[in-house]
Amino acid sequence: MPKTSARLLALLSLLQARRDWPGALLAERLDISPRTLRRDVDRLRELGYPVVAFKGPDGGYRLDAGTDLPPLLFDDEQAVALALALQIATTTGAGIEEAAARALTTVRQVMPARLRRRIDTLQVTAVDNPVARPDPQVDGGVLMALGAAVHAREVLRFDYTPAPPPGEEDAAVEASPRRVQPHHLATWGGRWYLVAWDLEREDWRIFRADRIIPRTPTGPRFTPRELPGGDVAAFMVSKFRGSDGTGRWPCRGEVILALPAAAVSRYTREGTVEELGPDRCRIVLSSWSWTALAAAVGRFDADIEVVGPDELRDAFATLARRYAHAATGGPADPPTRP
Repeated sequence: MPKTSARLLALLSLLQARRDWPGALLAERLDISPRTLRRDVDRLRELGYPVVAFKGPDGGYRLDAGTDLPPLLFDDEQAVALALALQIATTTGAGIEEAAARALTTVRQVMPARLRRRIDTLQVTAVDNPVARPDPQVDGGVLMALGAAVHAREVLRFDYTPAPPPGEEDAAVEASPRRVQPHHLATWGGRWYLVAWDLEREDWRIFRADRIIPRTPTGPRFTPRELPGGDVAAFMVSKFRGSDGTGRWPCRGEVILALPAAAVSRYTREGTVEELGPDRCRIVLSSWSWTALAAAVGRFDADIEVVGPDELRDAFATLARRYAHAATGGPADPPTRP
């Protein structure tokens, strides 16, 4: 029979692996008697692990949730995965950077030497793109409140500060009260969003979490509506692409680039690339504005032939004037709208 400490670790590992364990099966897996199993369960309880017994034909034990977090037991792969996840947690935008760093230190300190060596040889530097990372970051407490309302299917009340009008980014915007049925908490481009049914406007809305100030208490429970398309990812993509309901970007254009199709397709996530020859290809792209579309094509270091439409050709002319002004230090053109 293994020593008591080894048995306790093995028992804890089994209890963490599944919800319910019949007592007879648990004793068989540990190769101990039911009496010894009962004593080991009592020892785990003394150490703070909330092991509860359940009755029935296959009565047994389960590791329940407690008021305090007892020591956890991870296998090697779980421990490595947890450490790596904590290393990249600083790019989530959830405001948990400091807590993740402290948790990583705690996990690493209790790792056996062989696992510490694996982690130390695979150090991940989570470099956050200051352009891609929006500011300000959402508070972790707000995310917890939103997630709880989504999980409980309770009407959520909050104050929401909308974005200022284009060109008036410094203008003060007054927060407005909202009452919604929250459905999903999601991320997009480094930001957190709440997808919800707005009860006053009777329509689906997407709210930036960093602009939400939750109110308490939450409202009554509700029966969730069916999200358009049935998929939150597809719904958010269609909303960010435009409000026409087609799920497409509002601006779509076609150009010919003096580059091989294989070289262009590696950097084209959305759109189509057609080979026209060894050093020519046709590319069809979409974007939220014509100038943004022209700029996206301009990142390729090659000659460009615009196939259409005229709006895209005009956007290239607009960018050409702006770049010329920037090169000579002259005034820039006023911003255009799609």
